[in-house]
Amino acid sequence: MSTLPPCPKCNSEYTYEDGSQLVCPECAHEWSANASEAGGDEAKVIKDAVGNLLQDGDTVSVIKDLKVKGSSLVVKVGTKVKNIRLVDGDHDIDCKIDGIGAMKLKSEFVKKV
Repeated sequence: MSTLPPCPKCNSEYTYEDGSQLVCPECAHEWSANASEAGGDEAKVIKDAVGNLLQDGDTVSVIKDLKVKGSSLVVKVGTKVKNIRLVDGDHDIDCKIDGIGAMKLKSEFVKKV
């Protein structure tokens, strides 16, 4: 029986080795085999556009006009977003913006207030 760790993304037990990488056949997630041996329980550090450390519950300000995909709305520069929640993924901030609603933002387009 294989002693490979389950996929950190979808918890599939059917992971396999591909060179120095581990691969999940169900969600196609790839990660380093060395990272899983070292524990892998490290908290992800998310920083804003100027390098400040972000945490859940922080208030941030948008530093660039952002078009909302699928609509004609725009999040304007200077829009304050309160009580953010950090999540994994490309868009690493989950929030609610007044007048727009729930959306995800990239940390590179915000500045901590």
